[in-house]
Amino acid sequence: MLRISVVYGVLSGTIVILSMLLGIISSNGQGFYASEYFGYLIMLVALSMIFVGIKRYRDLHLGGVIKFLPGFGLGLAISAIAGAIYVFVWEMYLLSTDFAFINEYTAGLIEAKKAEGVTGAALDKVIAEAEQLKVNYAKPYIRLPMTFVEIFPVGLIISLISAILLRNPKLLPAKA
Repeated sequence: MLRISVVYGVLSGTIVILSMLLGIISSNGQGFYASEYFGYLIMLVALSMIFVGIKRYRDLHLGGVIKFLPGFGLGLAISAIAGAIYVFVWEMYLLSTDFAFINEYTAGLIEAKKAEGVTGAALDKVIAEAEQLKVNYAKPYIRLPMTFVEIFPVGLIISLISAILLRNPKLLPAKA
């Protein structure tokens, strides 16, 4: 089970982070590839490896039958490994770009509010919140868990759904 966790966790994490970095780099931080929706779509696709990993474990190691808790636990392990890879590679990206992401991100937030017509005290509040976000993002004990929490809940949901579905041996049964 550990081997499957590592293999599918590494696969999921690598697909997610490489796709997201490619999107950020190719779009210069703007447009479709930089959107949150696109990011979560990539996570859903990449974390589908959870389903594949649980099914493979069920079929090859358990004779085509898996109970909910072992399946869910395997899914969580794959999610945790994918999340750790996501955090590690994101940190390397931040270091290589001198943490330019947070400056671009906060500038984008402020520009979006300006485009909405926000001015005066309301805009000053947005700017102050963006500055506080920069301060907090500079602290690893805040940034690392924040980054992990971007991906892990998606993996948690996919693990739950996969464990529920795959406990039924008639769903995509093992081939003889």
